[in-house]
Amino acid sequence: MTNFTKRINNVLGPGFLIAATGVGAGDMIAATVAGARFGHVVLWACIVGAVFKYVLNEGVARWQLATKTTLLEGWVKRFHSLISIYFTVYLFIWSFIVAGALMAACGLVAHTIFPQLSIESWGIIHSILAVLLVLIGKYRFLENIMKVFIVLMFSTVIINLFIIDVEWGAILKSAVLPRIPEGSIELILGVIGGVGGSVTMLCYNYWIREKGWNEIGGISKIKIDLKIAYMLTGLFGVAIIVLASSVNPEVVSGSKIILGLADKLAETVGTSGKWIFMVGFWGAVFSSMLGVWNGIPYIFNDLVVSYRNRKGITKNAEVNTKSNYYRLFLCYLAFPPMLLLFLDKPVWIIVLYSIVGAFFMPFLASLLLIMNTKISWVKNYRNKWYTNVLLSLSILLFLYLLIQEILKI
Repeated sequence: MTNFTKRINNVLGPGFLIAATGVGAGDMIAATVAGARFGHVVLWACIVGAVFKYVLNEGVARWQLATKTTLLEGWVKRFHSLISIYFTVYLFIWSFIVAGALMAACGLVAHTIFPQLSIESWGIIHSILAVLLVLIGKYRFLENIMKVFIVLMFSTVIINLFIIDVEWGAILKSAVLPRIPEGSIELILGVIGGVGGSVTMLCYNYWIREKGWNEIGGISKIKIDLKIAYMLTGLFGVAIIVLASSVNPEVVSGSKIILGLADKLAETVGTSGKWIFMVGFWGAVFSSMLGVWNGIPYIFNDLVVSYRNRKGITKNAEVNTKSNYYRLFLCYLAFPPMLLLFLDKPVWIIVLYSIVGAFFMPFLASLLLIMNTKISWVKNYRNKWYTNVLLSLSILLFLYLLIQEILKI
């Protein structure tokens, strides 16, 4: 490994996991549908989502560096038990929907490439493969494989973006002038909720611990890491919407979402370009599954250990991949949600995954606004005034989008 590579590796790491996990089923499908139905006028949603997710994720990491505890430990220790109970119930519901969505997404892409097996069969195969990789591989292995997926995703999508003839002036206007077309609330919510993940942001606590960035001096590395991660995430979402805006809305249904987008590329860059894109699409959704299968069990493990520590049942129990709690929740992710594959509505499941994820945002932003402003808790690492402004705006935005959606019911 060269000195330059070593320096890059020291500065970048867990952010790649966040980017690869966040750029997956949710924003790939939701952004594709949004772009196909409403064009690039909803482009701003990716940028807004990436900015807000950076602010939230940086707050999650800063809390850990300042207090030497994860955000979940802080919830259990410093707030009423209703907070942790609510989140635990939410985690089970969210995880079930997300796991089913990821299996459906992997199944859709793999079935498109290799139609010999059904969507359901491919979804099950991917889930089992992800379990094996999580149990066999350590953090360094996961980080390296995610870097490969990031390169795969961007080399197949971003390059195609510049090959296709697009109206850059209109795209720039859509990026800086937010518009909400009639009937687009659900998809915009899905795009913002999907960009950069939602509950998966909490996994960053455990990944920086595995990376060895669990010291206060690591804040500068973390900021660089997250800025690059969310820049990549935002650009990827923008690229998908722009590509999808070239697809005829009539073809956007079921697995044809993927085929329609790939066929458009085939018209421009040839058949080879289509299949290269499909491989990149697969890399995006499978890396998301791998990140969730690895990261979310940490959260459940942490919740159980923190609660038991608070009650004095156990002390200093570890949160790691060898824990029984970790492996129990990994099994919960990998197997029961397979039932959702047989609803025969894989795209509906995926969009629902992004919407459900967005419900978590006001909850997380509100708690960060409280926790990271208390000097007695975080000392000199409390929020800056502009961070509080962005957190407040994110709360208002997500609440507005959610209320609009509820009023439609």
